Amino acid sequence: MAVHAKNQNQERKNARQFLDGTHVMGIVNVTPDSFSDGGKFYALDKAIEHGLRLLKEGATILDIGGESTRPGSVAVDVDEEIARVVPVIEALRVEAPWISIDTRNAATMEAALKAGASIINDVSALEHDQRSVFVASDAEVPVILMHMVGKPKNMQDNPNYINVVEDVLKYFSERISYCEAHRIDADMLILDPGIGFGKTLEHNLLLQRNIRLFHDLGLPLLLGTSRKSFIGKICDEEDSVERLGGSLASVLYGLTQGVQIFRVHDVKETVQAIKIWQSIDG
Repeated sequence: MAVHAKNQNQERKNARQFLDGTHVMGIVNVTPDSFSDGGKFYALDKAIEHGLRLLKEGATILDIGGESTRPGSVAVDVDEEIARVVPVIEALRVEAPWISIDTRNAATMEAALKAGASIINDVSALEHDQRSVFVASDAEVPVILMHMVGKPKNMQDNPNYINVVEDVLKYFSERISYCEAHRIDADMLILDPGIGFGKTLEHNLLLQRNIRLFHDLGLPLLLGTSRKSFIGKICDEEDSVERLGGSLASVLYGLTQGVQIFRVHDVKETVQAIKIWQSIDG
């Protein structure tokens, strides 16, 4: 028992040290309907090949998901979600030291962790499935809490806030307390303001402009703006694949605000941009 506890403490320490750095999280969507690359990596061999490519390009985390949460999307059967992600995780776990499972479902979390995932990334901040908080607590792995109003199917139906920055800060404060009450160490939490999830263009800009305020909560921050529709609206670009320039601009602004993790589709270009920025900044 003492040895087991020692190993768990060391794993937590390693996770905290890891999360202190800057990381590029490569997206592996094993889905037929994700907003930007849906269907492109749906086949097992294509998903594995894509994951290996992202690692070679410099991703330090792979985020593997089997359910699209784009605006208007419909929930996927949990068994189907598990069948999509587990073989990919099993194939990539040796090469990828850190794999996050992008899911709202406790059963998928359990299956993915057993297969080799080491981070939980939940767009519902452990609210969608009541068992999720217990799975996360038992696993003692880092957990990404994302802010979203409503569900993916209806989240863009007239999103409204009193003050979007203050409202999201309050939400995170409440979710942190909830996690701590369920024996999840706050040091293992990561916060994602959920750009594009139940927000208007102005909400998205306000959150990014003020993202430094979220450091007051004392936890690592994740920014997921890659190819998002707000970039298309600003730049008049309907094709999500053609939004690389806007995506990189958002990443670089996030760097100036101390964001630690960037969830992106275009890993090679993002890694290059970050390296140059950091070299210039000294």
